[in-house]
This record gives sequence, structure tokens and C-alpha cells, in this order.
Amino acid sequence: MICILVAGVAGFAGGYLANRMEPAPAGVDEPPSAIRQPDGTATARPPVEAPAETPAETPAEEQESPPKSSASASETVLGSIPPRAPESTQMTTADVAAAVRDSVVEIKTETVTVSGWGGTRIAEGAGSGVIISVEGIIVTNHHVISGAATITVRLADGREFEAGLIGTDPRTDIAVLRITASNLVPAVFGNSSALVVGESALAVGNPLGELGGTVTGGIISALDRDMVIDGQIMTLLQTDAAVNPGNSGGGLFNMNAELIGVVVAKSSGLDIEGLGFAIPSVTAAAVISDLINHGFVRGRTDAGLELVDIQTTQAARAYRVNQLGLYILESVDDQLMRGDRITAVGGRGVSNQLGYDAALRHYSIGDIVSITVARGTQNLTFEITLTEWTP
Repeated sequence: MICILVAGVAGFAGGYLANRMEPAPAGVDEPPSAIRQPDGTATARPPVEAPAETPAETPAEEQESPPKSSASASETVLGSIPPRAPESTQMTTADVAAAVRDSVVEIKTETVTVSGWGGTRIAEGAGSGVIISVEGIIVTNHHVISGAATITVRLADGREFEAGLIGTDPRTDIAVLRITASNLVPAVFGNSSALVVGESALAVGNPLGELGGTVTGGIISALDRDMVIDGQIMTLLQTDAAVNPGNSGGGLFNMNAELIGVVVAKSSGLDIEGLGFAIPSVTAAAVISDLINHGFVRGRTDAGLELVDIQTTQAARAYRVNQLGLYILESVDDQLMRGDRITAVGGRGVSNQLGYDAALRHYSIGDIVSITVARGTQNLTFEITLTEWTP
């Protein structure tokens, strides 16, 4: 079962993260993977699918249909993260910008919503993405394409293609798309775990949704920055490279023209400058592999609970409860009941979805965890065996 998290999504795609960040408990993501050999030479990525022939280049308006949203039955592995490249191989800023220019794309979305009068409204959004395979695989942010009825990818050479969705993961804000196109230039994954604070980095993306291919420079300001973004705990790279609405899903590159992060957030305000964030490449690569091969991210724990996070008096009235907190709607374990309010997980106090998720991150599949609930005037503790979460 999945947990229900009450969250609002508003604003321009890529800019919705503004002013919504706070320090968070440390989290652990999946192990790294990438696609460059130890000697520093790039190798071809294994194909996600093995088509009979390479499709001819076709203008967007002549495409028969968007690509299939499912990946190949054969498993795709991105390989192993390379060692850090020698300083002597590093390039100039202009060299890096030229090398990665064709790997970063613009993304346009259309979302259909139903009005209160029964009519429909189409909302447009924009963001960025990075080509990671010659077979047309593109990584972007989940929030860039969330709820979109159509997704259009515009390449650096001006060609446009309708994209299919392979998979998406709200927890890490990663989404994987696919287009059918020829002559693609994929980015090369770098080793984000080898970064040091102060080294140079370039962000490339589509700020404001209309300035595709924009390059901004800066440094790595911090590593392993734990943040809470729209209710999700994320461990991110911090940079002072200029990042604006529309940059979300774009690339953060090192001075070897390697992708070291997927841009995910910017904190903006009257007196805030130089705060950009990116999902580390080692995290992104692992999530991408699981989304392509399995449709979800493996190895996450599940207590078999469907929850509702009640944090406003209006929501409390709607659910007819007299106290704010995290409530159980459904449970696969008969010990826990609908209406129980969770107060602790593994002895850690819990009052909302964020605290619950943070507590479960300390456990693995098969572990037994104690869950304490308030039921009427009683405080009860039960032991639950964690299983693997599946969508």
C-alpha cells in the first residue's frame, strides 16, 4: 500500500520549490552507478531496447505516435562510476559548454484540468532534461512532468518530439522519458561522490521556459545537503551557479564535461541569491536504472499502511478527528486499525508523514519495527515486519 501525503503543487514547473526548504534528517539513497571506464574513456551505454533498425530522422509534426512508455524486458545497467579524472584532463568553461550543449533539452508540458463548471483548462509548463542514451532516454525531474497529458522535448538543434514516460519517482524527484530520434548526443555520467567543495561546476538548462541552452557557472558550495522539499527528504548537491524556474531537470556538469547532478531546486526570495541544488549523479543513476528495468525503485521498506497526514484544523474537521497528526486509513496488519494516530516508529516520536518516512529510513526489508499509536485513551505498541515497497 502507499502512503497518502497531502501536498500542494503550484507555480511554474521548475520553480515550484521556491521557499519550501528546511533542514532534514539524513537519508540514504540507493548505491551509485554510471557509464565511464576507469581509464577515463567513455563507453557506449547498453541499449534499453534493440530495435530492428534505427528510425530515420522525422520532424515532430510527422511522427506517427509517441514512443512506448515501457522499457525493454532485458535489464539495462548503467555500469560503474568512474574514478575521478586527473586534473590535467579538465577543460575550459567554453570547452565544457560546447561539449554538453547537445545533451541538454527543453521540455514543454500540457496538463488538462477540469473546472468546477465541468469545463477543461490546459495549463502549460516548462523545464529541462538531459539525454543519457543514444536510444532516446532522457532524465528530468518528476515535478516537471507530473500530471502532464503531453510532454514535448525540444533538442538543441531545434527538432521537437513527443516523449513517452518510462517511469517516475516522486521521492527522489527523478523521471525518465523516451523519444524516438536519431543523431542524439548523450551526456556522460560523472562521479558525484568524488566532488569536493569549491570546485567549478556548470549548470545548463532552460530558465524561464524560453531560454534553452543557457549556461551558468559557479562552484560546488556544499555536499550531501539534507533538505525537505515538498515533504520529501532529499540529499542534494549545493551550487552557487545561477538556477531559475525552468532549469529544473537540467544538468550540472563538472569541468570534465561529465554529468554530476540533475538540477532540482532553487531557493529564491528578496534577499536570497546563489542557492541552487542538484540530485547527485550517483543517486540519479541508480534510480534511473530501477525505473527503466523495474518501473519503480527497489529496496524501499513498507509497513503496509495507508496514511493521511492531518496538519490543519480544516483537514481535522473533514476527517472528524480532534487532534492533528498522522492517521491510519488502512492496514494489512490486523493489529493496527483505521483511525489510529501514529505517535512513534521504532521509539522515535512521529507527528507527521515526514517524521514517519525519516524513521523508516533506518530500517531494511525484513526488519521488525515497533509502531506506537494512540487509540482512544490508550497508547499501544505493535511490532510490524517490513516488506519491500512496490507501486
